[in-house]
Amino acid sequence: MLSIRHIVKEYDKYRALDDVSMEVEKGSIFGLLGPNGAGKTSLIRIINQITAPDSGEIFFNGERLNQSHIERIGYLPEERGLYKKMQIGEQIMYMARLKGLSNDEAKRRIKTWFVKLGIESWWNKKVEELSKGMQQKAQFIATVIHEPELLILDEPFSGFDPVNAEVIKDEILELNKKGATIIFSTHRMESVEELCDSIALLNKSHKILEGRVKDIKNTYRSNSYLLEYSGSNAEPNGNAPFTITETSSNGDEHHLKLKLNSGANSNDILSYFITKGHISRFEELIPTMNDIFIDKVNKMN
Repeated sequence: MLSIRHIVKEYDKYRALDDVSMEVEKGSIFGLLGPNGAGKTSLIRIINQITAPDSGEIFFNGERLNQSHIERIGYLPEERGLYKKMQIGEQIMYMARLKGLSNDEAKRRIKTWFVKLGIESWWNKKVEELSKGMQQKAQFIATVIHEPELLILDEPFSGFDPVNAEVIKDEILELNKKGATIIFSTHRMESVEELCDSIALLNKSHKILEGRVKDIKNTYRSNSYLLEYSGSNAEPNGNAPFTITETSSNGDEHHLKLKLNSGANSNDILSYFITKGHISRFEELIPTMNDIFIDKVNKMN
């Protein structure tokens, strides 16, 4: 869907993007991650043709990015772009018409979305009368009303309580299921784990990591396990297939963190402890995307 090649962008001698390249697969949910000031917003603005790169190029479905692609992109900015004094229905209608919808089609789609999100009575409300979360619902509708092929969502859950965040998450997944490719920029790593197929991590203007979420997490596996059991205290002997890295006990309840020794596997741990007592919990400790994010950024700082 989107091929980003060797993008460079400078602002008054400050290099915001330095030779950044990445590929966004058609039909995927792609996480664009990074700490504040990493270059994410600069890249999003270039994709939306708000600004242009100093060098490099972007291809949209195999075509060099141009103005004809604007109607096929939906952009939800982190900062709300709504007119505070304007009525919600009138405002979304205006934005839908800018994206090429007829008056009748725009009105039909808006009413459908208002019903979906439970805001049927909002048509004549002004933006300034709504909470931040409710404003975000209106902004979300304005972003997706023209059914874009590419959706760029910058902190889409900002301002939402957990219930409404779940509603919007479900709508994002439904849009993706219907064929929309989604670029998802957020600091909420739990959302990345839940939603994203692939990610790219930017830091200090550079791309420092890219790939499928599952593959990245597998790369960071360290053969560490958590085991909880009740029974006798099992001090490992010289033949134990593991090393205990952390332990705590309360009576005969034991909580262990283990690291596999070379050549051993998880079944060897279970075989060792199965005669020691009742195993109530056993799982591999795979780093979260939040752990990986912090590790990669700290190593570069």
